Amino acid sequence: MAQDPLIVFTPSGRRGRFPAGTPVLQAARSLGVDIDSVCGGRGLCGRCQIRLSTGEFSKHGIVSRGENLSAANQVEARYDDKRGIRAGQRLSCQARILGDLAIDVPRESQVHKQVVRKRAEARDIEIDPAIRLHYIEVEQPDMHNPSGDMERVMKALHEQWEIDGLECDLRVLQVLQKVLRDGDWKITVAVHRGQVLTTAWPGFHDQAYGVAVDVGSTTIAAHLCKLATGEVVASAGIMNPQIRFGEDLMSRVSYVMMNPGGEVELTAAVREAIDTLFQEVAAEAGIDKDDILNATFVGNPIMHHLLLGIDPTELGGAPFALAANSGLTFWASEIELSELNRGARVYVLPCIAGHVGADTAGVILSESPHLSDEIVLVVDVGTNAEILLGDKQRLLACSSPTGPAFEGAQISCGQRAAPGAIERVRIDPETLEPRYKVIGCDLWSDQEGFDAATEATGVTGVCGSGIIEVLAEMYLSGILMSDGTIDGAMAARSGRVRPDGRTFSYLLRAGEPELCIQQNDVRAIQLAKAALYAGARLLMDRLGIENLDRIVLAGAFGSHIDTKYAMVLGMIPDCDLAKVSAAGNAAGTGAIIALLNQSARDEIAQVIRRVEKIETAVEPRFQEHFIAAMGLPHTSEPFARLAAAVALPAPKTGGAEARGDNGGRRRRRNRNS
Repeated sequence: MAQDPLIVFTPSGRRGRFPAGTPVLQAARSLGVDIDSVCGGRGLCGRCQIRLSTGEFSKHGIVSRGENLSAANQVEARYDDKRGIRAGQRLSCQARILGDLAIDVPRESQVHKQVVRKRAEARDIEIDPAIRLHYIEVEQPDMHNPSGDMERVMKALHEQWEIDGLECDLRVLQVLQKVLRDGDWKITVAVHRGQVLTTAWPGFHDQAYGVAVDVGSTTIAAHLCKLATGEVVASAGIMNPQIRFGEDLMSRVSYVMMNPGGEVELTAAVREAIDTLFQEVAAEAGIDKDDILNATFVGNPIMHHLLLGIDPTELGGAPFALAANSGLTFWASEIELSELNRGARVYVLPCIAGHVGADTAGVILSESPHLSDEIVLVVDVGTNAEILLGDKQRLLACSSPTGPAFEGAQISCGQRAAPGAIERVRIDPETLEPRYKVIGCDLWSDQEGFDAATEATGVTGVCGSGIIEVLAEMYLSGILMSDGTIDGAMAARSGRVRPDGRTFSYLLRAGEPELCIQQNDVRAIQLAKAALYAGARLLMDRLGIENLDRIVLAGAFGSHIDTKYAMVLGMIPDCDLAKVSAAGNAAGTGAIIALLNQSARDEIAQVIRRVEKIETAVEPRFQEHFIAAMGLPHTSEPFARLAAAVALPAPKTGGAEARGDNGGRRRRRNRNS
């Protein structure tokens, strides 16, 4: 008796025999082959496209020929005419097995396709969103077989998709009868994590989007993603309007404590901003807001609590108790977000500790230190820096109060990153003359055409990355001494070093506006960088290590810092510069991962349970590390690996000779008094 035809699927390698006439999609499903479909094999969605591989496949003992696959039918012709079928491909729901076949499933047709990350050390994202669309044809009501519309929908999902045990949200039930009749008993439903029916449309619907949101204390960023492909189709950012209640987190907590009902104002402000972002990304992508079906959020603990309408007062003092540190799932309407589908589900990543929030959980998902064979330090640089250290054996976390200096605040000529802000600086070590680049212009200031190119924006100030570079260059050229003092003796070499009251300053740019680096600016950065270094060093002590294998600078600001200059200033511990990299907004990437891969939500819930939380405020060695880290790059650490790559100046500290005047003695006595 002749055997049924053998079909082999690549790249999975799964194989099986099926009777002639079996649809390829049906065979794939029975073998567990990863082929996408929304329409349930009706030739409407086009997601199940496959490619016939012809030739001899000796490994499988078959010869695959074109005649062993049925010819294209009218359903495929109609779809090709309306939407187009890729060259050389077929709809697997319509193509039937006639003989031995080898079938290739392209990446774009796979349910769990991967979005490849560009950086080698970052993992790919497997597309497995929490929201799935299913097209079904529902039995009409029958006087002889009475049954509710919802029950018949559930029956159709069981018979056509093998989905059982769903709950139906009330807001779906309220519109279900109209949707069924408008769709002539053919509808598309959205199912959340195989558990809850959240939305329904009449007829066939295949547009499903989600938005990942990073709620930062300074800025809020939103990324609109197509759930089927993982493509980020629109992004937008906005200043966090809570800034008007306080620039840093603790000042906002103070506002709540001093103004009854203040948390309501802060919550309303951030939710309104998020709705505005939803409007912007939907408009940019040209989609209907009702197609946004899922949202994920990350943020520090105070932003997390205020987003959810929770009074953050408990986070303002020891023991910094969180209201909850689990991942949370609820309806978007519960936090009064309206610029998305009324049945949209929201997932907020878990917080880790009172000062280590859901944004750090996002960083873990993005950078995967818990899967690393190397000891990796991940620093999310911001107003309150979150620091992770460890590998797949052990993972530690803490936060360090760096303040807003890195972002341009507390700096006399500082500003936030915007067109016209100086972002790159180089200083000639012989003449002490600077040159710089500004955001929005590719030319250096000493190149022809710079003035014309920057005429529209002007040169307006120095942003965070520019501040890091100008201070590091001042140190490398000898203008800054090891203790962070501007060396007044350098005034003899250049008029750019000039007296400034009882100290000195460095003139970065003459003209209007005049941009000077003052001694207080240097001190503000020293305090911030010392806090950052001390937090990292504290974790290294706890792990019992002296050296790091790898360092990752995360955060929107961290991605713009030149890693060499960050180490020259001593913001981070000594490490091979080749092993120091920037990750961009890793917290936001983590929110995207959680949006596109529902298993990531379960993964991070498990990972944070084994993260060891270190509270810097109660660690006695933090102050010791902080004081030692005030030096450039450090008071006592040799930074040998940095010195092998960068010519560091010989250590020198303040003195009459260095300052170039007798007032140096008086200033030194006053400083030490």
